Amino acid sequence: MIIPLKKAVIGLLFITTSTFAQTKQDSLAIKQAALDYIESQHKPNPAQMERALHPRMVKRTFWKDKATGKDYVRETSTESMVLLAESYNKKGDAFPPNPKKEIVFLDVSERTASVKLIADTWIDYMHIVKLNGSWKIINVLWQFNDTKQH
Repeated sequence: MIIPLKKAVIGLLFITTSTFAQTKQDSLAIKQAALDYIESQHKPNPAQMERALHPRMVKRTFWKDKATGKDYVRETSTESMVLLAESYNKKGDAFPPNPKKEIVFLDVSERTASVKLIADTWIDYMHIVKLNGSWKIINVLWQFNDTKQH
């Protein structure tokens, strides 16, 4: 029996998407990891940041060396981010009263996700991984909205 190409492609797409479909619970957990990351900076909460991050998370951005004018890649670890969450907004003046925290799902598979967090002055692209039933941020690439701030 010969199956018309259009029907075969539709069937293949259905099989592929149903095999790797995210659950509502996964979607909520992925979003919560991104929210924990940003909200732990709004109101200093190192435990909330630690909950969001994989212990081996690496956060990167580009930066400009003021002396040479050359760009380079700057890295931050989970430990540094937990410390940042403890101290960054202690005075409560680093964010507006209603901070922006828009989360856009770029791609989600069974155990990996890519999301974009749009905050007030920067954008974070995050890779989030599901390990032992929990979604954790494992990679972050970020930039200021105004790249001259780097």
